[in-house]
Amino acid sequence: MKILIADSFPDSHQQILIQEGHEITFNPALDGDSLVAAIADHEILIVRSTAVAAATLEAGKNLKLVIRAGAGTNTIDKPSATELNIRVCNVPGANAVAVAELAMGLILSIDRNIPDNVYDLNKGTWNKKKYAKARGLYGQKVGILGLGAIGFAVAERARAFGMPVYAVKKTGRTAEAEKRISAADITQLNSVDELLAECDIVSLHMPASADTKNIVNQDFLNKMKPGAMLINTSRGELVDEEALIAAMDSKGIRAGLDVYQNEPGSGDPAFESKLASHANVCGTHHIGASTDQAQVAVADGALQIIAAYAAGEFRNCVNPA
Repeated sequence: MKILIADSFPDSHQQILIQEGHEITFNPALDGDSLVAAIADHEILIVRSTAVAAATLEAGKNLKLVIRAGAGTNTIDKPSATELNIRVCNVPGANAVAVAELAMGLILSIDRNIPDNVYDLNKGTWNKKKYAKARGLYGQKVGILGLGAIGFAVAERARAFGMPVYAVKKTGRTAEAEKRISAADITQLNSVDELLAECDIVSLHMPASADTKNIVNQDFLNKMKPGAMLINTSRGELVDEEALIAAMDSKGIRAGLDVYQNEPGSGDPAFESKLASHANVCGTHHIGASTDQAQVAVADGALQIIAAYAAGEFRNCVNPA
């Protein structure tokens, strides 16, 4: 099969595909019009953050499968794919550890003011009095919104720090999920409002959808504790950025963010963001899944999807036939 890889992908896994007899085109710089031009007669397209618009799908006359080497598929035009009988598959859960590690890193960085510590020390400024103030994580209550693979990974790491963990009760959870909730000693509350009132830290782990867009709005932020932390390592669309800026100004909310609305897709372009530059924000560059461990795990999952497709099976499909 002819496979186009339009994003970073481990060379070791490219070689496996080649050894299996597939024809590989690897160009992680493709985007927009260049992706439309390159899709040609490829049967499979693999992407990470590269957007796949309707124009690309329409240009892929032989395209049958788009693999998102990760979990979220909001950058792929799934309605158009469905209309064109192209299946969209993802690799859920493979990057959970990496994203959870970054979420905990953001929490630690905010609590101990690590970025400013490092910045001042690098400049030759010694200010122990200023930086010797921190609440400490032990005993702080963490609320997880979105108790999937990443949410569970954050919860398990937070418990290792001695932090009580809370989530919202949800009907229809599997017995396996309920068992994992019990094993992680997660307390389930009746509503999001209860969680916001109870927790010192709220960590978001939900996909972007019509139901979750701007879920963190003025009302949501008003219900958080003064000085509480908001962590978002999932999707920028979850947060009303102007409302968060207002809450940081008015009640001292602190934010650890890896994602933003209208963030650049790739490369190193200029990025002007009133939110990202706010003094109460500890931000990173949408790098949650960008560890070697996560990339190998995600690539393993992509190869499993290709092998299943070759055997006549669509695995982890997120759009209907």
